[in-house]
Amino acid sequence: MPSQSFMLFLLFWGFVLLFFMSVGGYFMFRKFMKVLPKADGRSKLDWQNHYVEASRHLWTDASKEFLEKLVAPVPGPFRDIARHSIAAKIGEVALEKGVPEVTEQICIEGYIKATPKRDHKSLVSFLEKNGIDYSAYRHLLN
Repeated sequence: MPSQSFMLFLLFWGFVLLFFMSVGGYFMFRKFMKVLPKADGRSKLDWQNHYVEASRHLWTDASKEFLEKLVAPVPGPFRDIARHSIAAKIGEVALEKGVPEVTEQICIEGYIKATPKRDHKSLVSFLEKNGIDYSAYRHLLN
């Protein structure tokens, strides 16, 4: 017959495993929702890929370096995904405005638009810490 402490150990690890599976399932579900087609027949990921490819010729070395500076606070394992989604939003802004190249101002606007509202406080903190002027885009932070 197993001891009381061994049963508690098994119960503890059962809850730990259930917790980790729940967290993983949550992120998998979010990814699944991004892949589902919208009313126009394209998914959110399809649109991101479209904007990245359509705006590829607009990116300069300086704007690529600035993008790297913007995604620096994102944890390493998530940085590639964040870089892609932010670059897609920046590309979308650049294509809508019809600019000849992606500038720092376009990057800042796209960065703010790509950032979820719940993260705007840390976004403002990051921009101020790095001396990046975002005053023209304060209206996007409401």
